[in-house]
Amino acid sequence: MINVSGLTKRYARNVAVDNISFEVEKGQIVGFLGPNGAGKTTTMRVLTCFLPPTSGSASVAGFDVLDQPLEVKKRIGYLPETPPVYPEMEVAEYLKFVGSVKGLSGADLAKRVDDAAGRCAIADVKTKLIGRLSKGYRQRVGLAQAIIHNPDVLILDEPTAGLDPNQIIETRKLIRDLAGEHTIILSTHILPEVEQTCDHAIIINKGRLVAKDSVANLQNRVRGAESVLIGVEPRDGALESGDVQKRLEGVAGVSRVVPREAHGSMLSFEVESLKERSIRGDLARAVVEAGWNLNELRSAAMTLEEVFLELTGSDAGATAAEPAGGKQ
Repeated sequence: MINVSGLTKRYARNVAVDNISFEVEKGQIVGFLGPNGAGKTTTMRVLTCFLPPTSGSASVAGFDVLDQPLEVKKRIGYLPETPPVYPEMEVAEYLKFVGSVKGLSGADLAKRVDDAAGRCAIADVKTKLIGRLSKGYRQRVGLAQAIIHNPDVLILDEPTAGLDPNQIIETRKLIRDLAGEHTIILSTHILPEVEQTCDHAIIINKGRLVAKDSVANLQNRVRGAESVLIGVEPRDGALESGDVQKRLEGVAGVSRVVPREAHGSMLSFEVESLKERSIRGDLARAVVEAGWNLNELRSAAMTLEEVFLELTGSDAGATAAEPAGGKQ
């Protein structure tokens, strides 16, 4: 559905996007991640035909962004970080205006307005002025305008920015409900949002692609070792954390044991191994043979935040610049 090959965007001497390539399959929700200034917004502006690439190519639904921009725009719904709404217009009036700009008319336009309003849960405010709506409702109106022409691709830039927890949950659910019928690129700084919403993630840093994979694969691949959480509890009396840690460190293949927060009488540890074979059986055996209760033994996948920091590094902020007034 989306194909980017060798995409580069330069501003004078500054390289905002540096030879990146990726594909997004139909129906996927893909998180597009990177530090401030990494090139995310520039890439989205190229995909939406707002900016031409310096070199390389990008296509949406088989149409090239440089050669066939009007065809691309027909197939894209775009929600920028600040929703493009007119506060002096009523919600239904605004959606009709946007729909007509996108080529809808007559009964089809009325049907699409009702459908978009229903899917985005704004039917109850259709006759209200947008300027009098809460930020959450304005965000929903912005999303409704993005889907009103039933596009193949949705590009969402920080769709939950500034929303309260309930509104965030509702927006995430809406995005998940839109998947399958629409291909979605979601750019956000809220990494748990990607974990909870997206199938795959693309991470760029300093304009360059540093990772593209499923969220689960990224979490497992970056760690480079088996890592498990283990919970140990005494059968009788007290148990010293140092004794358990020493016992676990003595298991063949263990490279590191890190104490975690205790829960009551249960002591928790994260245990890493660089060995290819699983060490879970050996860990369980060591605990049982020591006369302790084994209360927990499970994988300790990295959070997406840990993956992000690992891939982008501590100097992630030192990125290519863009002209004043624009962000990447």
